[in-house]
Amino acid sequence: MKQARGIQLDAVIDDLNTPVCLFHEGARAVYWLGVPEDAAFRCNVYLLTDGDAGYLIDPGSRYSFDLIYRRVEQVMPASQVEGLVLSHQDPDVAASMVLWLERFPDTPVIASPRTHVLLPHYGITDYRAYDTEAHPTLTLPSGNALRFIAAPFLHFPGAIATYDEASHFLFSGDIWAALDMDWQLKVTSFEEHAAKMDLFNTEYMASNVAARGFVRQIEGLPIHAILPQHGSVLGLEHVTPALEYLRTLRCGTDLIYPDLG
Repeated sequence: MKQARGIQLDAVIDDLNTPVCLFHEGARAVYWLGVPEDAAFRCNVYLLTDGDAGYLIDPGSRYSFDLIYRRVEQVMPASQVEGLVLSHQDPDVAASMVLWLERFPDTPVIASPRTHVLLPHYGITDYRAYDTEAHPTLTLPSGNALRFIAAPFLHFPGAIATYDEASHFLFSGDIWAALDMDWQLKVTSFEEHAAKMDLFNTEYMASNVAARGFVRQIEGLPIHAILPQHGSVLGLEHVTPALEYLRTLRCGTDLIYPDLG
């Protein structure tokens, strides 16, 4: 696969039926793998490669496993995936872990303790569990690291986001997710996209307190792109308005119990 150096979010993308390289520099790369379904509730799966090691970010549902597996194989042997990072436990994010572990049972599952409590309900209890609270930084073979940032009640108490120190990409899970039938991989107009984020975030996120608390954790990070699990990727020019969107978001209990705010 042809790769260019640095951030590739502005590259012309002609084919969403193959992995799309969003970043490549030295030993590190980040790929969008899909899923290109024709629905408003699209799920994004990302592959981060570090030399010969791969890390799947929110590997997806059971029904998308075969597609994602094939796309990983277009980038690297699937046996070289050395971690499944789960932002939370929902089936659209996590259910395919069972099928991954059937093929590669030694692959670590990287998640918060609250997520690990629920994963056995997918039918697998004996797996290598990496605890992101006990080990919030994972150093990769190149020496760069992934940071796991707690995002409580956005929308799950044990939700996490993942920050890649090499690309400065923030994999945000359901935070900044969007619902959109007229989908594109990268946001072009933040103003238009905000209405699509409202459809998801006002319903799923717990409260403005939770949203502002998360922003306070990340606002000092150099973020070059935000990669949510649903919707479109937000590039560098949209990071500042995205943070402000979350700071001012009225959602969840703010809307259900407005008289108690």
